[in-house]
Amino acid sequence: MAEAAMLVLASLVLIMAIILWKSLPALKLSMIIRIPGSGYYLGREGGILNAILGSLQLVLGATLLALIIALPGVIFLHSYLRKKSLLAESIRFTLDVLWGIPSIVYGAFGFLLMITFHLRASLLAGILTVALVELPILSRALDETMKLVPSELKEATYSLGASRWQTATRVVLRQTFPGLVTAVLMAVGRGLGDAAAVLFTAGYTDKITTSLLQPVATLPLAIFFQLNSPFPAVQQRAYASAAILTLLILIISLVSRSLSRRLSRHKIL
Repeated sequence: MAEAAMLVLASLVLIMAIILWKSLPALKLSMIIRIPGSGYYLGREGGILNAILGSLQLVLGATLLALIIALPGVIFLHSYLRKKSLLAESIRFTLDVLWGIPSIVYGAFGFLLMITFHLRASLLAGILTVALVELPILSRALDETMKLVPSELKEATYSLGASRWQTATRVVLRQTFPGLVTAVLMAVGRGLGDAAAVLFTAGYTDKITTSLLQPVATLPLAIFFQLNSPFPAVQQRAYASAAILTLLILIISLVSRSLSRRLSRHKIL
């Protein structure tokens, strides 16, 4: 067990060390606070502020949409269906299949819908596509978390006259809130680093997106385009972009874990 843990830790340290080593020559404040200028992809001045803000806009919108759909669905699954009913097991099986579908398939599906309804690549299309990617992740993570709530706790609230909805929202959700935070974190991490799902749907722009109907830049695509450049200076910026993306995920992880610990103190059990 100790050897496996050390191997995982060493892999993480190695990846981080390589990314930081390759990114140091280009990792500057100007990259974070500026958008790409004229000739940026030829090695001239500029930054990736558009991709940083675009990634946050995309993942926050997609996670919120996925949560709005997933949370009531999981509450219905646990409060209104029998544990081993055919419908409940069918829903879980469907979510497992959706989780395993490659994100490029979701991107192709979103692109097909765009063609059907004559839509352009935009922030809105990217949010809808990434929400589909995150939906099964959120749903199954919440499902497994709610399974840990003792049935005796639910029965006690029923005996006090609480309805199924009141029990689910005021008791079960309070007990599973740390798990809910973890599930959201998993979805955010997947959405933030996903390039395939937004390649055809969100588009790309060197400007800061101010409308749902405008194309949006994302960090994964910024890394992809910069790595494909024949200029070493631009390739170094790709590694700097990767370092920034990794740092964003690390910050989100630390904040979520801290919030999860604080909320777990108020659990009944």
